[in-house]
Amino acid sequence: MDGEGVTRRDVVKVLAAGAAAGGLQAQGRSARSYAFTQWDVFTRTPLTGNPLLVFSDARGLGDAEMQALARESNLSETTFIFPRDASVERERGVQVRIFTPTAELPFAGHPTLGTAMQIRATTQKSAERVVLDLKAGPIPVAFSDSGLGTYGEMTQKDPEFGETYPREAVAPLLGLTTDDIADDVPVQAVSTGLAFVILPLRTLRAIRSLRMNFAGIAELLAKNNRRALYLVTREVEDPKARLHARHLFARGEDPATGSAGGCATAWMVRHGVAKHDERVILEQGLEMQRPSQLYVRANRSGDAVTNVRVGGYAMQVMRGEYIL
Repeated sequence: MDGEGVTRRDVVKVLAAGAAAGGLQAQGRSARSYAFTQWDVFTRTPLTGNPLLVFSDARGLGDAEMQALARESNLSETTFIFPRDASVERERGVQVRIFTPTAELPFAGHPTLGTAMQIRATTQKSAERVVLDLKAGPIPVAFSDSGLGTYGEMTQKDPEFGETYPREAVAPLLGLTTDDIADDVPVQAVSTGLAFVILPLRTLRAIRSLRMNFAGIAELLAKNNRRALYLVTREVEDPKARLHARHLFARGEDPATGSAGGCATAWMVRHGVAKHDERVILEQGLEMQRPSQLYVRANRSGDAVTNVRVGGYAMQVMRGEYIL
């Protein structure tokens, strides 16, 4: 449909408008409606950053229906909020589930920030802190307001540093030479809720000259039960940024990856690319015309890295409802 000038956004708008006008009728059963909003996350500019669909009240939806709705949205993630009694939410946080088009995730970065933004804009207006109760556990998001808008910062789990990978094993899988990979910092697995292998390249030219062998990459990473690479380089477009990043996978590319951003933050602080508690910018999404900015920092005491925080802005760009 893209060749005809019709986008997924156009289709959803038409469906939502039709539902509001009574144009969609349930066939032989009572219709259920589920309101959603769409947010562009890690940006202050609409139609950039990483898009996220948020269902504000998913009570009554089963697992198969949530998976089908995530597949229908065809975004990298869709989230579902399950409201509970205020006393329960104060104690345990707001229950949220995260789905990709193919599976449920225990944690993901831009869905956490975008969903917390939705909650603060509606049911916890002007709250200084929103806690999401995710499959991975509670994730707090702190908020502040300024002339730039509402800024949210999530605190991720303390990092677990894993195995390192030799440059000569990785380079051919990217269509690069060994010299394209930095040699002063390691290619290393890190997890702050989800594990990523942080792979440092020397230049923007290298990070934009990739020929990814996804089958070979999957085979290499599976030996240590890893699933994804996060490619970074210290050569940046924005002079205020510390890293330029890309996250590519077989289905496409992610314009902003908050979970990997947390891993990269821990990696930076561990290996001296960023200082203790220094907030730096990670730029991503430029290659796919959806520029994003992640503001990241972490603490270090000796070899221990803690208090990993990933923050940014978000813009609501769409509202509607699904009729099931």
